[in-house]
Amino acid sequence: MSTITAPKTTRTLQGQAKPRRRRPRREHTLHPAVWLFVVAVMGFSLVPFYWLINTSLKKGSALGQGELFPSQPTLENYISVFRNGDFLLALRNSVIIAVVTTLVALVFASFAAYALARLKMRRKALILTLILSVTTFPAIAIAAPLFSIWRQIGLYDTLPGLIIPKLTFALPLAIYTLTSFFRDIPRELEESAYMDGASPFTAFRKIILPLAVPGLATTAILVFISVWNEFLLAVTLTSSPAARPVPVAIAFFNGTSEFDQPLGTISAASVIITIPLVILVLVCQKRIVSGMTAGAVKG
Repeated sequence: MSTITAPKTTRTLQGQAKPRRRRPRREHTLHPAVWLFVVAVMGFSLVPFYWLINTSLKKGSALGQGELFPSQPTLENYISVFRNGDFLLALRNSVIIAVVTTLVALVFASFAAYALARLKMRRKALILTLILSVTTFPAIAIAAPLFSIWRQIGLYDTLPGLIIPKLTFALPLAIYTLTSFFRDIPRELEESAYMDGASPFTAFRKIILPLAVPGLATTAILVFISVWNEFLLAVTLTSSPAARPVPVAIAFFNGTSEFDQPLGTISAASVIITIPLVILVLVCQKRIVSGMTAGAVKG
């Protein structure tokens, strides 16, 4: 009789399996030259601001002394600035102009950027290039014509007369920035909304806009800062404190006498109008970083 031998089966014991050895992570250390470059850039950016604060804490003859630290710091310049009614009025004007321009730019730019990112049209790159080319147009070239036109139609020395030209330069920047964010949002999300019966506007409002919040925040901050710091059109299209924004109002500061230079009050006012921008960037720092890096890595 022939014997039948059962095939041998191999058993793998999980307990005897050798664990994989993890490779130690390599710590990437920056070269000392890179740190020196970073420190140099930080110093180049922070030293002027520190000197501005240093000057704002001086008074009288101490303004002409190049001390690294003020020997007798005082807050009289800040008190004098806040007692100046024209400065407070200019601060209110700047807030109104910057906020209104930013909101209007975001509304119109979101629609235009969504159309450029989603609609099938020819030569979209050319259209976007033409829109962006407006920002390269020098503002001084349109200052004189706007001055003449605004005086004829009654917009000279008014807040709407400043918002309209500032919006002209803010819109291209907002459209260009938002277009890249809308392109990175998957089309499948909109298609699924269409299958559920949503209209294009409903899909845009309830799906696209919430996903583009980092891009909207980044764009809003960039537009707000550019409008807040604009000087040329503001000084050309205003002639009274009723419509002057803060940068122009500071340029019209006068000393206590004919021979007194208002260097301390100008420095104090400059520090005051810089603080809102610093706070805005610090509060929205995560939004800015996530918005600026969105779309940088393709999955």
